[in-house]
Amino acid sequence: MKGLEFIPYNTKIPFLSWRFIAIALSTIGVAASLMLFFTQGLNLGIDFRGGSILEVKSKTGAIDIKWLRNQSRALNLGDVQIQAVKDLSGQSACADDSCAMIRVELQPGGDKAQQLALNKLKQQLGDKVIYRSTEVVGPTVQGELIESGIIAVVAAILAVLLYIWFRFEWQFALGAVAALVHDVLLTIGVFSLFQIEFGLPIVAAILTIVGYSLNDTVVVFDRIRENLRKYKKMQVIELLDISLNQTLSRTILTSVTTLLALVSLYVFGGEVIRGFTFAMIWGVVVGTYSSIFIASPILQALDISRDWSGNVTRKSGADAN
Repeated sequence: MKGLEFIPYNTKIPFLSWRFIAIALSTIGVAASLMLFFTQGLNLGIDFRGGSILEVKSKTGAIDIKWLRNQSRALNLGDVQIQAVKDLSGQSACADDSCAMIRVELQPGGDKAQQLALNKLKQQLGDKVIYRSTEVVGPTVQGELIESGIIAVVAAILAVLLYIWFRFEWQFALGAVAALVHDVLLTIGVFSLFQIEFGLPIVAAILTIVGYSLNDTVVVFDRIRENLRKYKKMQVIELLDISLNQTLSRTILTSVTTLLALVSLYVFGGEVIRGFTFAMIWGVVVGTYSSIFIASPILQALDISRDWSGNVTRKSGADAN
């Protein structure tokens, strides 16, 4: 089966020798991301800016999303998002691809202008659809959504900190959290740089990135912990390199297969999920990078070593072998 090997098992890539370059590049990237966030900001979607949500149902079978999009654009109402709605349980009227959700951005002029925009949209669509519900996302709901999104991301990172601390040691917890914060900040920076719409689906993507990056990091950490107990006289840098090389095949194969699915979704999935899939693609790339070049070098910087009972402790650099 050697001819089918994607990555040779016995690679000897000196990852830790590049740690200073990698950390310098990551520091520049994180600083640039923060600068973009505070100067240029994010292109917030309707979920965070506020606006109106109109749910409609076709009277004649499957709803025509392209027709809805063309009719909405003709009104020049700004950002209008259209998404098909289907009840997979089959228990509602929207179980047959006949429903869609139309999101209209917040119109300048307050509630009166927003209601006028909805009336114009209803007149444009006419009697070809049934209007199932109308919802206005105002400033109060907008603020709650932003607050909830921030709390969700922070809570996930804190939970990771506690989990890794409990499963491994505090050095591993700091390394994992540093990698996660690195991934989240770089993702926010990319969205700010390219002004890609940032809504609740992107928050979901960031939380998914946290989970993916954590899974990859924990696999590497498990191998490092095994080797810490196995090679009690080996230099820490050499041991970390061996651990990274031993898990490299799994890391690359997992990332590549995940990217194949995500790239297909990005190309063929349409506009509705394009922002989400872009965030996921970026997250898989930086998550793989941070597991190798951020989390592991931090373990070396914290000067981890082993005692003879097999527990991870902190010792001076002279005793790190």
